[in-house]
Amino acid sequence: MSFHGRTALVTGAGRGIGREIALGLARGGARVAVLARSADQVTETAELIRRQGGEAWALPADVADKAAREQALEKIPGPVDILVNNAAVVEPLGPSTRVDPEEWTTALLVNVVAVSALTFASLPAMVERGWGRIVNVSSGIVATPGGMVGGNAYVTGKAALEAHTLNLAAELAGSGVTANVYRPGSVDTAMQAWIRSRDERDIPALHRRFHDNHRNGRLFTPEASASALPARLGGTATGEIWDVAGIPA
Repeated sequence: MSFHGRTALVTGAGRGIGREIALGLARGGARVAVLARSADQVTETAELIRRQGGEAWALPADVADKAAREQALEKIPGPVDILVNNAAVVEPLGPSTRVDPEEWTTALLVNVVAVSALTFASLPAMVERGWGRIVNVSSGIVATPGGMVGGNAYVTGKAALEAHTLNLAAELAGSGVTANVYRPGSVDTAMQAWIRSRDERDIPALHRRFHDNHRNGRLFTPEASASALPARLGGTATGEIWDVAGIPA
């Protein structure tokens, strides 16, 4: 797809799925602002984009930090046309009887509140120009919330994120701005590896499932998971849930 003249912002783009989404949009001609907490990783992603002939800006920032988030947006030359909210945290994990309420709240701050804040900041210019693409990266676990025992904060946040996205899509119908959910499938990422390294006693069912998926080769690579997204963004569909598990490679 051609995104020449468009500016994209991809969060959580320092590695994994976010990095591959950023690279894919750049190959389509978009200028890409790469945002993530790690300065080294966002710099590397931006450099990879430049090596393939694209234009990129490295924006090290924590999306949960309001001031850092706003400063990052100010460094992007011109308005954002394509916003991919990929940054997320999976912790806290473990029995809800032992979860710290403040950590639970922080998870929703990253996975829902920061996403909506970036969207609301980018939205006015999109609506004014009559073109914009918003994609919120979710998880297939929203379809079966009981399947991730020990991950209450993550499941709650992703369910809220999908409701926010689909409601926003209905509000924006006919404006030229689309909002869709992207479920990337089970992907071999650092987050997956971190979950597998956790104490099995805290999350026994989740731990077992993640290890089985890894051992049996049932994980997408980040490249395979992200590969379908640019083409989808080139269309006009809105208010949809794009589940990689159901998208032909």
